[in-house]
Parts: sequence; C-alpha cells; structure tokens
Amino acid sequence: MARTEFYDDPNAPEPNSLVVAASAVVTDEAGRILLQRRRDNDLWALPGGGMDMGDSLPGCAMREVKEETGLDVEITGLVGTYTDPKHIIAYSDGEVRRQFNVCFTARIVGGTLAISDESTELRFVDLGELGILPMHRTQRLRIQHYLEQRSTPYLG
Repeated sequence: MARTEFYDDPNAPEPNSLVVAASAVVTDEAGRILLQRRRDNDLWALPGGGMDMGDSLPGCAMREVKEETGLDVEITGLVGTYTDPKHIIAYSDGEVRRQFNVCFTARIVGGTLAISDESTELRFVDLGELGILPMHRTQRLRIQHYLEQRSTPYLG
C-alpha cells in the first residue's frame, strides 16, 4: 500500500481518521540513530506505528520497534508529542489520517536486526549523515528535538 505525506498543503485530502501512534529514537553504543527506509514511500523514518487496543503508548513503541527492526528495546525517555494538524498522511486504500504520535527514546536490550515487510533497509545512521537522507520533515523534527537534548519534552 502506498503512502503519501503532506505538510501544510492546501491540496492535501481531508482526513477521515485520527490514529494514535508511537515511535522511538533507538541508538547504538556509538550514538548512531536507527532508521528504516519505508517500503510504502521510500523515505527514511524512525521505527514506529499505530497503537493497538491492547497497547500502552510505551508498549506500542516497543512492539513497533520489534516488528519493524527485530530489536527488543526498553523505553528510556520521552522526546515529545507530535499532533500538528498540518501533517496529513494518505494511503492508497483511501485512508487519510491525522496522526497523534508520541516519540520516545529507547535502548536495545536484545534481538537481532532484521528487515520487515514494511521496510527495504535498516541502518544505524551517523549524525552527520542525517541531513542527506530523504526524510519527511516531521521525522527530521523528532530527530532534531532528540539531538537538542531538551530538558522537557516537545509538546506540539
């Protein structure tokens, strides 16, 4: 299923759903950030996805990291909340969503790195390489907030 992301675009379709989601900034011992190249839009992104009825938000982030990367993680902190109504995500099946995303920090506690059916590539990315990877602005914002080492989470 294809995915198209819009930001502050007057031609974006009208949302027909609101999805609660979680993502995580997972780093390795060298401080590199784990990113996946999404199969649905070919952009680099933090691992994450929609919350299931049985999930807590931290549990959603841990489950999504495991499903998308093969790694087991524990949540270590909160980067922020991301609810900008200018960000619209349209899927080829007709769903057009606004997303309420809570982004956490996490550390690896086990598992083996493995590509899922949702991605074409997984990599721990050096900070200097982040600027050249094709990535949606909302993903860059989460990473920027993480790198700023804010004393309080971003609330937006």
